[in-house]
Amino acid sequence: MNEALVREIELLREFGYTDFEVRGGAPPPPAGSAAEGGGAPQSDLLADLQKIAVVCQNCRLAKSRTQVVYGVGSPNADLMFIGEAPGRDEDLQGEPFVGRAGQLLTDIIKAMKLTRDDVYIANVIKCRPPDNRNPEQDEIDACRPYIRRQIEIIQPKVIVTLGRIALQSLTEKGYAISAVRGQWLEYNGIRVMPTYHPAYLLRTPAAKRDVWADMKKVMAELGIAA
Repeated sequence: MNEALVREIELLREFGYTDFEVRGGAPPPPAGSAAEGGGAPQSDLLADLQKIAVVCQNCRLAKSRTQVVYGVGSPNADLMFIGEAPGRDEDLQGEPFVGRAGQLLTDIIKAMKLTRDDVYIANVIKCRPPDNRNPEQDEIDACRPYIRRQIEIIQPKVIVTLGRIALQSLTEKGYAISAVRGQWLEYNGIRVMPTYHPAYLLRTPAAKRDVWADMKKVMAELGIAA
């Protein structure tokens, strides 16, 4: 059995599927995908994972969502932004960071001399928690394999975590964002820059200065002139 097929079967098992029966109506990986052979491009691997994500029933958020908010951007991105969870606008449109906080993130990306198409944007939670409450621990645990697999496929050079929950969910450590913001961390050999969530910047505009300082460090790491 080739390595790609072994990894795909492991992925399905992570989400509660068996080799012969896919729970919740999720389709098996399509012909020509990584499950059928090796060497699939990142775009195909992300598409295969999305087919699993959009029918996921692994936590209570599946009952209240409008749609799964999977992720957008370049499958070959050097830079990945990871937020907390979809809000109302994201739940309706099916795309992360499209509301007011999303517009601010887009402005930050533009200031870094990049576009949303150059980077990859996702959340650690793929479905909107009711009333935009914080995700609960079992929901975070159920959804964590998706973001881990997205990172594994894309292999960015730098990850920017937006806010406390994104950072803690990814690293499984109880970091206080105020204590580690602007300091380089590491996730599976990838450089991680924790910073404030754009929604926090809308409430606390003075913190934009701190976030821009963090983004200049990211730009330097990626070889982008400030």
